[in-house]
Amino acid sequence: PFLFKDVDEYIDPVIDNVLEKNIKGSGQRRYIMLGDKEVDYDPNFKLYLNTKLANPKYTPAVFGKSMVINYTVTLKGLEDQLLSVIVAHERKELEEQREMLIQETSDNKRLLKDLEDTLLRELASSSGNMLDNAELVQTLEDTKTKATEVFEKLKLAAVNSKEVEKLRDGYRPAAQRGAVLFFVLSDMAAINVMYQYSLASYLEVFNMSLHKSLPDSILQKRLRNIMDTLTLNIYNYACTGLFEVHKLLFSFQMTIKLSEAEGTMNPDEMDFFVKGNISLEKSARSKPHLWIPDQGWEDMQRLMKELPDVLGSLADDVDRNGAAWKEWYDSDTPESTPFPGKYADSLSDFQQLCVLRCFRVDRIYRAVTNFVTARMGEKYVTPPVVSFEGVFEQSAPLSPIVFILSPGSDPAGELSKLAERSGFGGNRLKFLSMGQGQEKAALQLLETAVTRGQWLMLQNCHLLVRWLRELENAWEKISAGKPHPDFRLWLTTAPTPDFPIGILQRSLKVVTEPPNGLKLNLRNTYHRISHAALRNCPHSAYPPLIFVLAFFHAVVIERRRYGKIGWNVSYDFNENDFAVCQQILETYLSKAHENGDTRIPWNSLKYLIGEVMYGGRAIDNFDRRVLNTYMDEYMGDFIFDTFQPFHFFVGHEVDYKIPESSDGHKDHYTDYIESLPLANTPDVFGLHPNAEIAYSTAAARNMWSQLVELQPQTGDSGGGISREEFIGRIAADIQAKLPKVFELDRVRKQLGELTPPGVVLLQELERFNKLIKRMQVSLHNLQRALAGEVGMSNELDEVARSLFNGQLPSIWRALAPATLKSLGNWMIHFQKRFALYTSWVRPLKCNVVLSLSLSL
Repeated sequence: PFLFKDVDEYIDPVIDNVLEKNIKGSGQRRYIMLGDKEVDYDPNFKLYLNTKLANPKYTPAVFGKSMVINYTVTLKGLEDQLLSVIVAHERKELEEQREMLIQETSDNKRLLKDLEDTLLRELASSSGNMLDNAELVQTLEDTKTKATEVFEKLKLAAVNSKEVEKLRDGYRPAAQRGAVLFFVLSDMAAINVMYQYSLASYLEVFNMSLHKSLPDSILQKRLRNIMDTLTLNIYNYACTGLFEVHKLLFSFQMTIKLSEAEGTMNPDEMDFFVKGNISLEKSARSKPHLWIPDQGWEDMQRLMKELPDVLGSLADDVDRNGAAWKEWYDSDTPESTPFPGKYADSLSDFQQLCVLRCFRVDRIYRAVTNFVTARMGEKYVTPPVVSFEGVFEQSAPLSPIVFILSPGSDPAGELSKLAERSGFGGNRLKFLSMGQGQEKAALQLLETAVTRGQWLMLQNCHLLVRWLRELENAWEKISAGKPHPDFRLWLTTAPTPDFPIGILQRSLKVVTEPPNGLKLNLRNTYHRISHAALRNCPHSAYPPLIFVLAFFHAVVIERRRYGKIGWNVSYDFNENDFAVCQQILETYLSKAHENGDTRIPWNSLKYLIGEVMYGGRAIDNFDRRVLNTYMDEYMGDFIFDTFQPFHFFVGHEVDYKIPESSDGHKDHYTDYIESLPLANTPDVFGLHPNAEIAYSTAAARNMWSQLVELQPQTGDSGGGISREEFIGRIAADIQAKLPKVFELDRVRKQLGELTPPGVVLLQELERFNKLIKRMQVSLHNLQRALAGEVGMSNELDEVARSLFNGQLPSIWRALAPATLKSLGNWMIHFQKRFALYTSWVRPLKCNVVLSLSLSL
């Protein structure tokens, strides 16, 4: 047998003859052609190909030539595996007894089989009268006696196994929780190819959680401690390697999957929340009030059908109580405001999310945060601060650390500081920026670092993605040996789909990116400030001004999420800007204290911080003016005025101010930061409350599109029909609505002398004809593929997936005007566009000035 490991979706055609078993030759010599060479063929030869891809897309030809075995771990199989790990940790003797019973049962069954074979062999070899054969009779007696003993042992083992399994099943809830969490973690690879996690790395976190969870003599309490510790550790482990935009998505997906495992989540509700109303036909009933969103009204119709017992009369209630619903709709925080009428107390927390989707999409993102907080706790929407010390503690010589870069992030500086603190400074830390011609140097440095116990950082690995295959092979050899225990490999790379999965799965992934939210940004900044740093400067104004600087830093970072409303140009403000400004504060205040000057040099500080450091990045005059305004608002003698205390912002429920601290101790500031609310409104930055509507709406739609990727794409689609039948109906419905292509020659003759509107018309009709033909061909081939007449190609699979999820297929989107519409809304727009073109080509209409809508 021969094994090809870690193959990709491309399989070299040179082995086609092997896969097809195209054996040639006659007589004793048999051979196969490999390229232009004849290779002798042995009948006992077996070829195996292994891939780490979770869902490889091979051509139908490859599937026809080979036997494909899905060896991916299943939820039930992983649950049993984790159960053995838990029992071995909690009750080692019980797991040893189970293994012993399995071994004894296997030995007894083998002995029983040997006895049967011996008996049959004696009977077959005997001659004459069997009753006269004393030796055969004795053999029969001995076999019968041994077989009886074996049967008794097997019965006893079966009874003991039931007792052992009953005791082991007491720990099954924790194993089930662990299996669900692993699949939530592994499914994140559908969102970003860099989110790859292996079962081996997951088991390390699982075992660590078993050791760190609080012990308890009562089994149920012990299980609760294990599950709580494991869930939190997996959340922290995942968030270390996730971008900020995906952390709430992970928390929500984890909450949903755990609720499904507990039986408290309705799949129909989840399907509606993710997809809304994807029907191609609009509701016959018109909306009763103009303020109701058009798509929200269509979503409401489907929601009433999905939940008739609870929400069957929602449309009628909105019609009758329009004033109450309008007041709720206009509130700033409808997700926290009780629903009008009977819906205030009759809806579950997830049903409230579904109703909110029908009215205020812009508040969904915040409502999801509240949902996760209510079910799991606030700690599951508060990502941990990335600590380089913590990353180093989790690392191992055979587990590389991969920094996934975001704009403006550079972990090299922090790594150098960590190396100095850990005793790996100087020659024990090596840096190499990857680029053309650096391949050999990287491998030499790696070999040296492995043997001498050095730290090696390879920067910008995405610039040499092909070489990373060599690095993966070299790492396989390192894993087979014994590297120095102090050796560590640090890699930095931008997200790239070609990064080797083998390295990603065994690595510890780290994303250094500013968190979302004012509170989390302040907490992140103060996490990097040591107690000693606040005492470096003897000036009494130093600790309060550090907090002012931290607040200013958080504000300028948070404004980025509001797009053009926040900054005209997006700037990569980072921790280095804050660190340099902190040094400026320390230098100027220390000098003032030494000179006995009670005045603080505000003008110099505001210029260096607002104009030089942060303003140096600002290339827009209006952005620079905003920075200077913040400097004028946040820096001055007025911040120490005791008669009229200074406040950054005062709201109904929150007061952003400088914490009171007589000695400037760090804990006073961190305690105040922890008391702040997790979410903040745009008012804090001096923006209008409506500034976050565009951001929140885009964040919600982005989350829905990613949740679609995480949903299972098999099984029933709802309504009692299979997924294939559902897709077939949608495809047939669209086919029936497709018009005939325009006859361009006839239109050109009809127009006569071409005018500018005529030229535009012909160009538009040509594009529209290409779109219609592409839709006709793809839908026809999809119907044939669903019927099994042709193979399901990657292109057709993408079309089927899009139709199932109510999205516009990418091959249609490439030929259509740019749009963000769902499939149903796009089909309505498609028909309106066809009607517009039809009216345009009629006689005497060619000179009418028309505006072609490119509505998103």
